[in-house]
Amino acid sequence: MWLAGALLLLAAVVIAGLLGGAADISPWQVVLQVADWLPFVSVDAGLAPVEQGLLYELRLPRVLLAAVVGGLLAMAGAGYQGVFRNPLADPYLLGAAAGAGLMTTVAVVLLPGSALSTPVAAFAGAVGGVFLAYALGNAAGRTGGTATLVLAGVAVTSFLTAIQTFVQQLGVEELRRVYSWILGDVGGGWDQLLLVLPYAAVSVVVLMAHGRMLDVLAVGDEEAGSLGVRAARVRLVVLLAASLATASAVAVSGLIGFVGIVVPHVVRLLAGGSYRSVLPLSLIGGAAFLVLADLLARTVIAPAELPIGVVTMFVGAPFFVAVLRMKRGVAT
Repeated sequence: MWLAGALLLLAAVVIAGLLGGAADISPWQVVLQVADWLPFVSVDAGLAPVEQGLLYELRLPRVLLAAVVGGLLAMAGAGYQGVFRNPLADPYLLGAAAGAGLMTTVAVVLLPGSALSTPVAAFAGAVGGVFLAYALGNAAGRTGGTATLVLAGVAVTSFLTAIQTFVQQLGVEELRRVYSWILGDVGGGWDQLLLVLPYAAVSVVVLMAHGRMLDVLAVGDEEAGSLGVRAARVRLVVLLAASLATASAVAVSGLIGFVGIVVPHVVRLLAGGSYRSVLPLSLIGGAAFLVLADLLARTVIAPAELPIGVVTMFVGAPFFVAVLRMKRGVAT
């Protein structure tokens, strides 16, 4: 039921995303045009060639890229939360996004045209950021504790962001491009969408395959071992897959925060805490969430446009405070 509802929500939000923009196109014509794009379906939507080009070349790749990026970030957040057994674990808070951002900036500013591709650089940065935050939290004690891990992630994020700012200053001619990327952008077109799809497919398949094992890990490592689950191996694989999802999303869209904490929490409140449900619903819910956020970014101050990262922060920051208050209430 929840899966069907999530898919219907995503379909509705995608149609709304295709409608949003300066050109006024009938909703029914958009629906017919989408149907015409499906295999083995031929429908005359009655759109002029210019309108068809607008939908296919500008709006459709933007909506699809927002859906892919949102789904990856939300699923990565759910994966990190399962690995660390911490509901506040998030690509943005754990240093994964900051690490990916730093290495992407290095690739753009210091190594333009090199063999080091942006997704590879972002993946290395994301993995390094998460491991650094976890190591710092472990050194501080109370491994896995919410406050320790979050504070370590904030410290690592601040440090990596400072280095990123320094690198930006070394390439002033690239500053505008990097700054726009930092605030989030899903308008990269078909090229960026095709770039991220292989990495997205690998990370999604791996994370979905480990949903049951994350449920087993939730009861504790000793119990998991008695059931034949190698906890260390599962954590490493899920951590790498979640970092790959984060890195590929960051590489094509920039730093978009709070998707990985907002969506999994809403999914748990509605559908329960089993990762066999949380992971696929987070994927679909994250896609719908970011498509809607991008629609707001394009329309709130039209004809100007807000960075999509600003919209997610407006939603995510109050939500994060509410989660902290709820955890405080439970603790007391």
